[in-house]
Order: sequence, then C-alpha cells, then structure tokens
Amino acid sequence: MQKRIEKISHILDINKAEAIEVFDLKERDYFVDYVIIASSLGERHTEALLDHLKKGLKPEEEFLGVEISGEWVVIDLGDILIHVMTPEQRNKYDLETFLGDIMQERENR
Repeated sequence: MQKRIEKISHILDINKAEAIEVFDLKERDYFVDYVIIASSLGERHTEALLDHLKKGLKPEEEFLGVEISGEWVVIDLGDILIHVMTPEQRNKYDLETFLGDIMQERENR
C-alpha cells in the first residue's frame, strides 16, 4: 500500500501539484483507507493532473470512478480517494479539517 501512495504522490509532485497531503484513515470509521489531497495551479492543470495520474497508474490501478468539475477532480481507486483541486476550492471546502476531525474522533475513543 505504501508504494502505491508514494507512486501517486510522486506523479502529482513531478507534475507540479502543490501541498500534497496524505491521510491514513485505515484505522478510522471511513469508507477508504487513504485520502490524498493536492492543489493544482488552475482548472486546466487540475485536468492535466488527472491525465498524468491515468497514464502513470494504469493498468496497475483500477479507476472505479472519476468525477470532474473543472476546479476539482475526485478519483476513486477503491481503497484510496484522490482529490485534486484548485487552491480556491481547497480553501472553500477545507477537507483537511474534516479528515482531521475523523482522525481525532477515533483517537479520543
């Protein structure tokens, strides 16, 4: 699993994604084991990063679902969820706080 996470992070990094964060949720009450969040440089870069991920991860990874809204792409790999979004969308939806709360909840039990 760690090699998969590193490969995804590497593809994002070499293609100029910013602020890449990995959330390990496998011990938490969440529907995936890992969530990766990265910022793009804009709408066109968001979709370009999706293309880079597809080229770099297939055929080893099966893309179970891809949602594209221009400013935000969500890729479902089954046990890993990847969010690539513009900084504006990232600030607006603040997934880091949401995922951090999930991680805190479990630790407080």
